[in-house]
Amino acid sequence: MRNFVMFVIVLIITCPVFASEVGEVISPDGRIKIKIEIDDYVTYSVFYLDRQIILPSPMSMTLEGIGEIGKDAHLETTQTNKVDKMLYPVVSVKNSSLRDYYNEKVLQFEGSYSIVFRAYDDGIAYRFVTNIDGKVKVTSEQVRYNFPKGLKVYFPEEDKFVSHNECYYDHVDMKEVDGKQCILPVLVEMTDGVKMLITEADIEDYPGLYLYGSAGTSFIGRHPAYVLKYSLDKRYRRSIIEKRADYLAETSGKRAFSWRAVVIAKDDSDLLLNELVYKLGKPQEIQDTSWIKPGKVAWDWYNANNIYGVDFRAGINTDTYKYYIDFASKYHLEYIIVDDGWYLEEDLSKINPDMDMDEIFRYAKEKNVGIVLWVGWKSFEDKFDECMQQFQDWGAAGIKVDFMQRDDQGMVNYYYKVAKEAAKRHMLVDFHGSYKPDGMRRTYPNVITREGLRGLENCKWSDLVTPDHCLTLPFIRMVAGPMDFTPGAMNNAQKDNFRKIFTRPMSQGTRCLQLAMYVVYESPLQMLTDNPSNYLREPEIMDFLSKVPTVWDETRVIEAKISDYIVMARRKGDDWYVAAMTDWTSREFEVDLSFLGKKTYQADVYQDGINADRYASDYKRIKMNITRKDGLKIKLAPGGGYVAVITEIGNK
Repeated sequence: MRNFVMFVIVLIITCPVFASEVGEVISPDGRIKIKIEIDDYVTYSVFYLDRQIILPSPMSMTLEGIGEIGKDAHLETTQTNKVDKMLYPVVSVKNSSLRDYYNEKVLQFEGSYSIVFRAYDDGIAYRFVTNIDGKVKVTSEQVRYNFPKGLKVYFPEEDKFVSHNECYYDHVDMKEVDGKQCILPVLVEMTDGVKMLITEADIEDYPGLYLYGSAGTSFIGRHPAYVLKYSLDKRYRRSIIEKRADYLAETSGKRAFSWRAVVIAKDDSDLLLNELVYKLGKPQEIQDTSWIKPGKVAWDWYNANNIYGVDFRAGINTDTYKYYIDFASKYHLEYIIVDDGWYLEEDLSKINPDMDMDEIFRYAKEKNVGIVLWVGWKSFEDKFDECMQQFQDWGAAGIKVDFMQRDDQGMVNYYYKVAKEAAKRHMLVDFHGSYKPDGMRRTYPNVITREGLRGLENCKWSDLVTPDHCLTLPFIRMVAGPMDFTPGAMNNAQKDNFRKIFTRPMSQGTRCLQLAMYVVYESPLQMLTDNPSNYLREPEIMDFLSKVPTVWDETRVIEAKISDYIVMARRKGDDWYVAAMTDWTSREFEVDLSFLGKKTYQADVYQDGINADRYASDYKRIKMNITRKDGLKIKLAPGGGYVAVITEIGNK
C-alpha cells in the first residue's frame, strides 16, 4: 500500500500549565475548532463556522486501583502535529485515494496518560492513550455529548447490549429520546441543517459504545461490561448473558483507546462522501494484499433456494449449488455463498449428507467461481482451528460469520481473531449479526463488508424496509463503512401491493430502485440476492448486474437529501455510473454531465417504466449517445430508481 507523506510538522511545547487554561485545535480549513478546558474534568467543546455545536462536555476513564484519569488533571506537556498525507485503500470503496489531512494536539498529563484531539475539515475525534506498566482494568469511561437546545436526531433505538444492530431510524426531537438508548452511528441535526454523526473507530480490545439521551440536550455513553458467562439460545442463536464482570475491559496499560468521532456535515451530500472512520482506523497489518478480490456474489438464503425449471429437487444439496455455480460462471460473478444449512446441529463437523462439499468446491474451481462459507460464530469458535484448516483445504475464498450480536470486549476481540486468521489463509470476511464498522477494513482489508443494519432480507418478515429507510441508511450507517444490505430483488412492489412472504420475498419500491442500489450502496462484496432462476429470465437486468463494479475510483454526489432522495455519479476506470433513488414521492432531476471528458459517450439507461407506479417491476432500457454538454433527464416513480452506464464510444 502506498502511503506518501506530503508533510508532517511536529511542535513540542513544554511549560507549566495552570487549572482552567484553554487549548484549541483548528481544522486545516479553519471552519472547525475544538476548544479544550481543564477544570474538574478535561472538557471539550466544538465550534463550526464560529457557532458552538457541542457545548463543554467532560471526558474521563476510571482504572481500577489507579483512579479516574481526566478528572483533576494536571497537564505536563502539549504536542501539536499537522499531518497531510495520501491514503490508497486496498479496497477502494468511494475513491482510489483520499487525503488524510488534520491538525492534532496531544495533551500529556501527570499519571502516565494523554488525550489526543484531532480536527479534520469534516469532523473531529479524541482518544485516551495510557502508558502504564502491566495490565489495567477499565471500570468505566465517561463519554458525553452536550448540545444546544432544539436539536433533532435520527435515533436507532436499541435497549439491549445483545443486538443484530438492525435498527430503524426515528427522526424525532432530542427531548423525545430521554432515557432511551441507541446504537451507533447516530445522526444529530442542528436547526440550520448542519448535521453531526457520532460514532467511534479503532475499538480493538475494548467494548463498543452506546448512547442514551439525557435532559433533552445530551447523549451519555454506555458500554457493555465484560462477559464472564453466557449460554446460547439455539433457536435464535442469541447469546443469553448470565454474568458480567464489574469492569469494561482488562487490557494492556500501554495502549491507545477507541476514537470518539464526530462527523460534521454542512450539507447532506457531505455525509455520503465522508471517510473519517477509515482514516481513524489502525494502519494496515496485512503485507500481501494481492489476493483480496472484491466482486459480486450469488446468494441462496434470501430466496430459500427456490430455484425452478430444473430436473432435480431444489434445496440445500449438491445439485442446487452446482446450479448457483453455473449461474455465477455464466455471468462472470466472482463468488457464490453457501449459507445456513450446509452443516447440522450447530456442529461444523456434521456436514449435511445432501452436500458433497468436496465435489462442490471442485466444481466451483473448475468454473472459476469462489465459494464464501456461512458459519454461525459460536459453532465456528468451538472448532476454530479445525474449521479454518478444512476451509483452507477446500479452497474457500471467504467466510460469512453470523449471529455475534454483541460488542463487549471479548466479542470485539473475536472479530480481530477471525480477521487475522482469515488473512493468513487468504480468505475474505463478511460479518453478519454484527456491530457497525469501526475502521477495521483499513487494518484488515480482507474484512470486505459487514451487515449491522436492517437490510433487504427483512422483507421476508417485515414491512419496515421502505424506500424511506433505504434512503436513510447511506447517510448514517454507510458513513461508518461498507454495508451488506443485499440488494437485487426481482419481485418488486409498490406500497399497496407489498406482502411479507418468507420463502418468496418481494421488495418495496421499483425494479430500478434495486438497480440503483448497486451504485449508491457501498459493499465491495455485493450480493445478487434473488433467485438465479429469476435472474436467468431477465437478460437485460443481468447485462447490468454482471458488469456493475463493486469498488470505485471516484465518487460525486449531485443531489441528496436524507430519507428523501440521492442522485450520485461514480467512476470506475473510464466508465461512469449515474444512479438515482427516491422515497415514496415521485421526482424529476436533470444531471449536468460536465464531469465527462471531451469525447462522445453512450448512455445505457435503466429507468422506471411508465407503469412503475402501478406495477413496480416495470422498467425501460434506453441507449443514447451523449456528450458533456448534454444532460440526463431523470424521472422517478414513487419508490423509484434510475441507472445510466456511461461509456466512451469515440472522439467528438
